[in-house]
Amino acid sequence: MHCIGREGARSGISGGFLAPYPMQEQQKHTSIWNECLKIIGNNVEPQAFEKWFKPVVPLKYVDNTLTLEVPTNFFREYLDDMYHDLLNMTLKRVIGPSACLYYTIRPVRKQAPMTMPAENTASPVNRTVSVNTYPTEGNPGPFVFPGLKRIQINPRLNPAYNFRNLVEGACNKMGITAGINISAAPGNTPFNPLFLFGGPGLGKTHLAQAIGLSIKEKYPELVVLYVTGNEFQTQYMDAIQRNKLTDFLAFYMKIEVLIVDDIHDMHGAKTQNAFFNVFNYLHENGKQLIFTSDRAPADLIDFEERLLSRMKWGLAVELQRPDYATRLQMLKARCFREGVTVEEEVLIYLASRIKSNFRELEGALISLIAHATLLHADLTTEIADQIITRIVGEDRTTVNIDQVQNTVCEYFNITREDLLSKSRKRNIVQARQIAMYLSRNLLNTSLTTIGAELGGKDHATVLHACTTVADLMSTDRTFRQYVSDIEKMLVPAGR
Repeated sequence: MHCIGREGARSGISGGFLAPYPMQEQQKHTSIWNECLKIIGNNVEPQAFEKWFKPVVPLKYVDNTLTLEVPTNFFREYLDDMYHDLLNMTLKRVIGPSACLYYTIRPVRKQAPMTMPAENTASPVNRTVSVNTYPTEGNPGPFVFPGLKRIQINPRLNPAYNFRNLVEGACNKMGITAGINISAAPGNTPFNPLFLFGGPGLGKTHLAQAIGLSIKEKYPELVVLYVTGNEFQTQYMDAIQRNKLTDFLAFYMKIEVLIVDDIHDMHGAKTQNAFFNVFNYLHENGKQLIFTSDRAPADLIDFEERLLSRMKWGLAVELQRPDYATRLQMLKARCFREGVTVEEEVLIYLASRIKSNFRELEGALISLIAHATLLHADLTTEIADQIITRIVGEDRTTVNIDQVQNTVCEYFNITREDLLSKSRKRNIVQARQIAMYLSRNLLNTSLTTIGAELGGKDHATVLHACTTVADLMSTDRTFRQYVSDIEKMLVPAGR
C-alpha cells in the first residue's frame, strides 16, 4: 500500500485539494479514478496514457484508500517507479491529503484469452510500383513494346514478428546482430545474402520478418516482400501456364528486400533457374536478400551448383536450440507481452521440461494459460505437468552432474582427475568450462553446487565459465559443435 499523504511529492499539477466526493459508496471508486484520469491525461503523453493507465481498473474506495487492479506485478512496479509523484499529487488533489493507494494484481483466471500483438498493430505497406507487362502471346519480339501496370505489393510481414518480441540468447545472438546491421543499411553490408538455418521452431521466420519490419520502419519507401520457397515455385508454374513468365520476372525485379522462407522447398531446375536470374539481378543492383532453411547451404539437396555458390556469398548463420536462461527469458517476455501473471515456479518448470525449441515452449505456455482462463483454475506445477506430458510426452531424462562430467571426459579423451584438477592446459580448461555450462543449462543446478562438484571452484568462476562458453558458441562454429555433440550424447533426440 502506498499512503499518498505520508511523504512530499513534486508535480506539475497546480491547484488546491478537492473535498472528498459526496457520492454513493458503490460509485466512489469509479468516479474518483475517472477524475484522476482526467488530470493524468493532461500530464503524460497519449501513448503512455493508453499503455499504462487505461488498463488499470478501480476496484473499491474505503477509508480514503483507493484500490486499483493492474495486469501484472511488473505493471505495478513500473507505475510506482515512473509515475509515483504524479499519482501522489493527483490522488491528494482528488481525495485529500490523507489519500492512500493500494494495488492488487489481476489473477490469470480473470483475464481474457491471449491475443497476438499483431491484432492491434498496423501492417507495413509498400509503395505502389510500376511493372512492365507483355502480351499473353508469349515472350515479346524486338518490336513489341511493354505496357506499364501500377501495382501494390503486399509485403506479407506479420507485425508480431518484430525485434522487440524476439528474445536474444546464445542460440541466436549472431543472427540478431547481423539482422540489426542489415536493417540499418539493407543491401550495403557484407551480409548479402543472409542465410539463416536450423531446426524447426528456433525462430528463423521470426528473425527474417523482424529484419523486414525494421527495414520498413527505417526505410518505408523500400519495397519488401516475404514469400516461401514453395509459394515462389507455385507462382512460377502458374506464370508458365499463363504465358506470363516475363511479367513474373519483371514483378520480382521490382523487389528491394526479398525474404524467401524455407528455400529448401524450391524444387525443380526450371524454378531454380528463374530464381537464379532474380537473384543475380537483385544482388547486382544492391538489393537485400534473406533466406531461411532447415539445413546449411552446403546440405541443400538437388540445388543447382551455381545457385548454391551464390547462397554462400554473404553470411550463413545457424540458429541453435535455446539454453535454459533464454527459454526462461522468453516465457517471461511472452507473459509480459500478453499481460498475464504466471508464478515464476511454473515458468521455471516449463523452461526445465521443454528444451527443444521456442515454438513448443510457447505452445505449452499458451495451453496452460488457456486452461487457467477457460476452466477458472489457478496455474500450478502439478497442472503444468499434466498438460506438458500430453504435449511433449513423458520426460524420462535422468541426467546428473556425474553423467555430464563423465560424458565431457569421454568426448575430449581426458580423465576425471584432469577435469577436476587445477590444470590450466587449454584443452582441460575448455572441457571444464563446458562441463560447468552443461550442468547449469541441462540441470538448472546452482552455481555453488556446480563449483563444489568440479574441484571446489567458487560461484564466480562457474558464472565466468558459463558466460565464456555462451560467447564462444555464438562466434566459433567448431566450439559450438563440441557443445552440441556432448548435449546430444547426454539427451538423445526424441528422448
